[in-house]
Amino acid sequence: MEPFDDSSPIYLQIADRIRRSVLSGELREGDQVMSTTQYATTHRINPATAAKAMGLLVDEGLIHKRRGIGMFVSDGAREQLRTARRESYWEQVMQPALDDARALGITTDEIITWLKETS
Repeated sequence: MEPFDDSSPIYLQIADRIRRSVLSGELREGDQVMSTTQYATTHRINPATAAKAMGLLVDEGLIHKRRGIGMFVSDGAREQLRTARRESYWEQVMQPALDDARALGITTDEIITWLKETS
């Protein structure tokens, strides 16, 4: 597994990794998520850091705890993530790309042609 970087707090990086795993289908609804102790041991981090990440995901409704068993991916988690990411995708990814294309003199027709050829 990839190491953590210094760009953001580790608990946010953990939460994002789990979100990506759910979004990609690697973790499916109902699947058990690695426990905070397992996460801390595997990645050699403070258990409180892992617990903070899990708490964030619980607050978002993406995972839930089954008492005495562990943490599990919640029903609807993947769709919830897809909806949220789709809403931000246009503003955070596509708009800057289109702004760059305009600055480079790339036309809408060229973009459409490229998309059709690479799809």
